[in-house]
Amino acid sequence: MVGGPQGDTGLTGRKIIVDSYGGMGRHGGGAFSGKDPTKVDRSAAYLGRWIAKNVVAAGFAAKCEVQFAYAIGYPDPVSVHVDTFGTATVDEDRIISAIKSVFSFQPADIITQLDLRRPIYKKTTNYGHFGKNDPDITWEKTDKVGALKKAIGKLGTLGNGGGFSRSRNAAVIPA
Repeated sequence: MVGGPQGDTGLTGRKIIVDSYGGMGRHGGGAFSGKDPTKVDRSAAYLGRWIAKNVVAAGFAAKCEVQFAYAIGYPDPVSVHVDTFGTATVDEDRIISAIKSVFSFQPADIITQLDLRRPIYKKTTNYGHFGKNDPDITWEKTDKVGALKKAIGKLGTLGNGGGFSRSRNAAVIPA
């Protein structure tokens, strides 16, 4: 039998809404605090923020929510969706395609991409995990704008998109 952090059981943390977006963004309910980066409750939420910030910084939308869901035992999400709340300058399906070509959603890759094994989490204990201007908080960087624009360019002519769906992890980035 495996329990505790290795089994992703018996872990509790602060109310997640306090640490994320308040009532602004949807969230699956898993806490960040008390979990190491191998738990998608934490690492995938950071990935969602990083992706959404880069989508907005690339000019694809003024506001972006990235939603994705994992199933136990599968390293890739079972769904990936984007909602731009009507602010998209490119079709949301094309944004999703570009996102999938630029970012890896596998937990081990998220840890590597965002360098999550460093002793950085003390910086997230006050005032939440998002919106901090600190070079150690890698999910706040907009370093994938060029790669996203290149990926969109390879997809051809773009139209204005819409669409909405719900999933487990969400990151909302307002303009």
